[in-house]
Amino acid sequence: MKVCIAEKPSVAREIAQILGANIKKDGYFEGNGYRVTWTFGHLCTLMEPDDYTAGWKRWSIETLPMIPDNFDIKLISNPGVGKQFKIIKTLFESCDEVINCGDAGIEGELIQRWVLKKAGCIKPVKRLWISSLTEEAIREGFTKLKNGSDYDLLYEAGNSRAVGDWLLGMNATRLYTLKYANGKGVLSIGRVQTPTLALIVKRNYEIENFTPEKYWELKTIYREVTFSAVDGRFSSSDAADEILERIKDRIFTVTSFTKKRGTEPPPSLFDLTSLQVECNKKFGFSADSTLKIVQNLYEKKFITYPRVDTRFLPSDIYPKVTGILKGLKSFANEVEPLLTGPVRKSKKVFDDSKVTDHHAIIPTGVNPRNLSPNDEKVYDAVTRRFIAVFYPDCIVSNTTALGETDKVKFKASGRQIIEDGWRVLYPRPEKKDDNEKKEEDEESQLIPEFVTGESGPHTPKTEEKETKPPRHYTEATLLRAMETAGKWSDDEEIRDAMKENGIGRPSTRAGIIETLFRRSYIIRQKKNIIPTATGIQLIDTIENDLLKSVELTGIWEGKLRLIEKGDYHASLFLQEMKNMVSNLVSDVKKETGKMIQLADKKKRNLKTEIKESPAKSRTTVKKVSKKNSVSSSEKQAKKQAPQKVLSEEKKLLSDEKPASPEKQELVCPVCKTGKIIKGRTAFGCNRYREGCNYIIPFELLKRDYNTEVLTHEILDKISQKKS
Repeated sequence: MKVCIAEKPSVAREIAQILGANIKKDGYFEGNGYRVTWTFGHLCTLMEPDDYTAGWKRWSIETLPMIPDNFDIKLISNPGVGKQFKIIKTLFESCDEVINCGDAGIEGELIQRWVLKKAGCIKPVKRLWISSLTEEAIREGFTKLKNGSDYDLLYEAGNSRAVGDWLLGMNATRLYTLKYANGKGVLSIGRVQTPTLALIVKRNYEIENFTPEKYWELKTIYREVTFSAVDGRFSSSDAADEILERIKDRIFTVTSFTKKRGTEPPPSLFDLTSLQVECNKKFGFSADSTLKIVQNLYEKKFITYPRVDTRFLPSDIYPKVTGILKGLKSFANEVEPLLTGPVRKSKKVFDDSKVTDHHAIIPTGVNPRNLSPNDEKVYDAVTRRFIAVFYPDCIVSNTTALGETDKVKFKASGRQIIEDGWRVLYPRPEKKDDNEKKEEDEESQLIPEFVTGESGPHTPKTEEKETKPPRHYTEATLLRAMETAGKWSDDEEIRDAMKENGIGRPSTRAGIIETLFRRSYIIRQKKNIIPTATGIQLIDTIENDLLKSVELTGIWEGKLRLIEKGDYHASLFLQEMKNMVSNLVSDVKKETGKMIQLADKKKRNLKTEIKESPAKSRTTVKKVSKKNSVSSSEKQAKKQAPQKVLSEEKKLLSDEKPASPEKQELVCPVCKTGKIIKGRTAFGCNRYREGCNYIIPFELLKRDYNTEVLTHEILDKISQKKS
């Protein structure tokens, strides 16, 4: 008898049907020589401090650092988890072989290995490693089962990451909370979350401290073409005007004219980060929302495994491409031109040397059904990109004209699309602000045929401009900064090279950003990510550069990848983390910094937990919160076990209700896609996690409309009033 263990019941059901294990039992399926069981994601977790010694239960700075001799795991405290684990353990004891069917990635390997370890499994273990959940992929995977030991290094890397995060998170969080929180709450510190917050705070300071400087550009128009002075900017208007006066009555002469035919290859396929970036830019989706959508599309068999950091396909996928394209029924018109001959095979798409455990995210060819509007958008992005990489290059004409008047040199550039190629799949240009549009117009201006040596009158002008501060991070640009350890680059190849030392993993970055929101360290203002006062104070208080350094955290991440490859020992990484934590505790104990002002989460309603609300809403929150004052015994309990504070947001978010007793479905007037829900102290959009900040306090309804029920009519009146 063989026991297959999947990561969730739905996947177990799919595998059982394919294997012929069709008899439903309590906690597993059986049949045809197989028993197929499942976990619910994490069944096990690392032990808590007080599991090692009772002395670590109470938060005390004298007990730090907490460094166990050996790290161990325990079952998550949940009756359902306990019951399922007993079933799994019994199945292991009576089988001949175990087949690990967990998610094919570092986290999936860790989840299943901890269960195997906790259950004391001594049976031979095989590994199912697949990139999609289609029947074809699962059947093929079972014909190519790997030895479980082939993934020992992947498990070591995952376990090292978890232990490292425990060491730093448990010790640093207690350390800074006890030292600087003044008993008001918890200061959460993490190996990745803290340097990510430091990036956001640093950018905020750069913007606040930025002093704009004026500059002037000299341009001239000759034959309706705009030429720019080669020498660039002038620091004063007098300098620009002096040259303007000198050349305005002089003849302009064309000194060079070149026209080159160029090509633009299609954009690369998506890895998880680039897909999250795309969806944030185009649709305003948060990284976490995009991750949930692609995970759902994967489990429904519509796309391949999404938690990947490569944008390439292996060569053995090429023979399957035609079949996948034919399966894309909703893209029949776009696919048709590709099926008239052999499908294009490019090194920019197929490169075995750049594929790790999984390949880029692509559609499976299974025709999607019953997709929500947001699911449809993400599926369309993935599928359209997959089709595009097999289209011809876009053919462009790059034109450059050089000119001169009274020894002042000018240059004009133009770029026109001659053949659309892959661009036919992306007909609608993205919205741009006026400055971006103006720059693009100059770059893509139509330049007539010039003859070298021709000359004539021209119209010079100066343009006054001002230097601009760097922009606040959006989730898209923050993801890129995390991917490249803060070193921004528009060059795709350079970014790929930096990935080895990026902070976090594609699968964890969205969670890190959401954690910062939950901790009230950052907020959203439209698409921008802004640090809160607490977030800024925390980073200012941390003197230890190791905790804040994106580069050093990236080096740690690089070492975890080396562990995966067998080029670095997990024991060395663990010792480094132990030494770092010990030194950190010693240093911080000696510090004499100021206390950090923490917002009391009990005084934050459903929406203010995630973002800042309007001024009226803040007043309302203060009034309502007096009714929910915390007793002295509760305050004492909070001091003894500050980790309880971390569950407050769960309590707040669990209170979502229909918008009114009549259960009207009210569409958010701001984002146009979310629905209005009822929290404890206000109505608001259920897309607050995606950044929609629409909120209507109860106090406003009572005061202005003498009602507690929100209706379509009142919502329209409020919207008209706000506009």
